[in-house]
Amino acid sequence: PAGFCPSSASLWPRTFPMKLWLLVNSPCVHSVRWDARGEGLFIDQGLFEQELLGVGPSAAGEVKLFRTKNYGSIVRQLNLYGFHKLTVSLAGSTVGSRPRPATAGEDTSYADGPLHHFWNPHFCYGCPDLLVKIKRLTKADKKLDAGLEVTSRLPDDLQS
Repeated sequence: PAGFCPSSASLWPRTFPMKLWLLVNSPCVHSVRWDARGEGLFIDQGLFEQELLGVGPSAAGEVKLFRTKNYGSIVRQLNLYGFHKLTVSLAGSTVGSRPRPATAGEDTSYADGPLHHFWNPHFCYGCPDLLVKIKRLTKADKKLDAGLEVTSRLPDDLQS
């Protein structure tokens, strides 16, 4: 929702894609932004760790939104939910901007840290209805993505 800021963990949804959706759309969160086309998101790793994972000096008293303080675990969740990492091009001036007019005083710059660009076909600006299509991958899904054959086998006591 517009204006939503992470202040109470009890108000946050349990699904990772919905948390991510609220974060990227929150005016209070500066570490996660839509890309210029609204088809992916940028994550400023250093700022994300400080702002949302409780790592660093400004973390005291922050609401815990994730069960981890490890950014690598967040990337793993992104991968498990079908997000793909894209190559970041810092040449364009649109990096970090949102696909909406900037408001007065809005900071669209990023810290000098790792900037990561992620994409999922069902995670698009202005389309929260697509979030229901984002499912956590299973072991079988991961094997299919890797091009491996998925076979099922009856337990030994059921085989003839």
